[in-house]
Amino acid sequence: MKQMTEQNLINAFGGESMAHMRYLSFARQAGKENYPNVARLFEAVSYSESIHAQDHYRELRHLDGGFVANSMGTFGPGDTLKNLKLAIAGETFEITEMYPVYMEVARFQNEKEAFRSFEWSYQTERMHRKLFEKAKAAVENQKDVQIGPVQVCGVCGYTLEGDAPDPCPVCGVKKENFKAHT
Repeated sequence: MKQMTEQNLINAFGGESMAHMRYLSFARQAGKENYPNVARLFEAVSYSESIHAQDHYRELRHLDGGFVANSMGTFGPGDTLKNLKLAIAGETFEITEMYPVYMEVARFQNEKEAFRSFEWSYQTERMHRKLFEKAKAAVENQKDVQIGPVQVCGVCGYTLEGDAPDPCPVCGVKKENFKAHT
């Protein structure tokens, strides 16, 4: 694997791993503030981020040793409204800066599996931001978000509200591979 793509995978693994843990923390805070649906959303997206991290990590199976990961992370957790703003900022960075550049480098370096891993994450992060924006609008009015089941594809992490699609619009697996967060 080419060095730049490899480092981008390491960085993406670090960022997705941090997002996974950050969203679990945000879910606990939302629960404490009596926003059970926001908590459920954070838990579902946390699960999705762990799938992204695992996908990036698998692509690094050829490595042996320790490496530094330079990853964007949002810090300074607070109440649920602040946490939603932090989540939206993180997702926006991945959508507008991180994954588009990582995909272009992987494409240029003809690293097809790395490109696929980045693209699956990119497609999913766009949905995460929409869901977090919906939750933020509710919490700004001191209400819990009205949201149905949150479905997460166990293969690519694609996340949506409602019924599981068949097939997944990102990776193409059957709906049986989706996990519902209700």
